[in-house]
Amino acid sequence: MTAARPPGSPHPAQGTAQGTAPGAALEVVRAGALTTVQDLGRPGHAHLGVPRSGALDEPAHRLANRLLHNPAHAATLEATLSGCAVRALRPTVAVVTGAPCPVTLDGRPAPWGTPVRVPAGAVFAAGPATHGVRSYLGFAGGVVVEPVLGSRATDLLSGLGPEPLRDGDRLPLGAPAVPGPPPVPGAPWQAPPAALVLPVVPGPRDDWFPAGALHALAAARYRVSATGNRIGLRLDGPALERARTDELPSEGMVLGAVQVPPAGRPVVFLADHPTTGGYPVIGVVPEPALAGAAQAAPGTPVRFTVTG
Repeated sequence: MTAARPPGSPHPAQGTAQGTAPGAALEVVRAGALTTVQDLGRPGHAHLGVPRSGALDEPAHRLANRLLHNPAHAATLEATLSGCAVRALRPTVAVVTGAPCPVTLDGRPAPWGTPVRVPAGAVFAAGPATHGVRSYLGFAGGVVVEPVLGSRATDLLSGLGPEPLRDGDRLPLGAPAVPGPPPVPGAPWQAPPAALVLPVVPGPRDDWFPAGALHALAAARYRVSATGNRIGLRLDGPALERARTDELPSEGMVLGAVQVPPAGRPVVFLADHPTTGGYPVIGVVPEPALAGAAQAAPGTPVRFTVTG
């Protein structure tokens, strides 16, 4: 058991940059159920056992940065279900994208999906998601905690990157970009799904299942389980039958892999997924479809469509 960390002190993984008081620009007032720092992740390290990680709803993350004139890789805060609130220690500009939620500035309503000027001392808050799961709080200049393997993303599986935020934490921000032309009005954004439809292509171990198993997967009706997380989307519903019951040696796993544990209920791997696994993969969901999975709340109906 590790010793408790005093409120406001930096996470060990964030290095001295976060703990430098002059550089601190945000103070976490309410961390919520789970709020993490996320960017585009750290691809290319699977051979080291390191997942890519990064924002689960990448389009929402990119939109927040676009609205703020940040580069796409600038880090945002990914708030889960209950939102979060921060106090600005210096003036900044902030925006909330992803799951719709009430946005407030010092307790007064503020627009969702539109940049807001936040004065020093003001509290900028994203409330509980009204639809979907994950809201993204972006700030001009991005959150600049210490990078690990080229990324500032929190990886819940490997423990790399900053720890999930806690009340009292302080975060630095980068220098805002020189303002450019305004963003395109009505920037495209995909609403959280009322029902999640996931395309799936045959996986490397579809031969571990009876003939027609992929079509059986497509014919089945599932719902998102409350036990899912950033590692995988767990599903409740009919069990898939396996043709083989022996053990499969661990092999490489990819983003979007649909793995079938012995209980037979599929798991769709998300950004913090393990890089190896020993359960057979019946199919793979292409990456562009996974943003919807990131916003599918527990109980959301799910079905698969075979595309390959």
